[in-house]
Amino acid sequence: MVSQVDTLTRTDYSPPLEEAQPHRTEGLVQVFTYPQRLFPVDTIAQAMRLAGHGTPVLLVQFLKGGINQGTAHPVSLVQNLDWIRGMLDRTVDPAVDTLTQAEIEGIQTLWTYVTEQVQENRYDVVVLDELSVAVSLGAITPEAVLEFLETRADYVDVIFNGPTLPDWLLAVADRVTEVRRLRP
Repeated sequence: MVSQVDTLTRTDYSPPLEEAQPHRTEGLVQVFTYPQRLFPVDTIAQAMRLAGHGTPVLLVQFLKGGINQGTAHPVSLVQNLDWIRGMLDRTVDPAVDTLTQAEIEGIQTLWTYVTEQVQENRYDVVVLDELSVAVSLGAITPEAVLEFLETRADYVDVIFNGPTLPDWLLAVADRVTEVRRLRP
């Protein structure tokens, strides 16, 4: 038996957002912290699960690089998940690396792209991987992040993850989850 599955684009099958989700709930700010080397599996799995159920999701990795992806070439998965990395030549390890001026500009370009996409109401869920580390390295200001949270559409969920999250971000979070290993 041979089977073929056609992959549809969002415009092929999706009704306008107002019809698809007439009763939206208020979006949450969620924070996931984890040890430095523990990959943020929970937030990526959550993004994939939501996208698989039809929710438009943007997943952004601010400090991962080396693949020349950038905003012009998002990886689209499960029809509703756009996964973007910045135009960095390498993956930045904040424990040992400092950012070059070109890397700071690349992160700022990525941040501008994210804020524009959210202002255009393209996504219901936005996952910002290690944005807080980009803030601590001086590439983005805390004020810009707080303004982003205040000006997003009220139904947009924003998920932050990273090894440590600053108190100002924890203070505005609706949910804080600490992911840790119990066994070595």
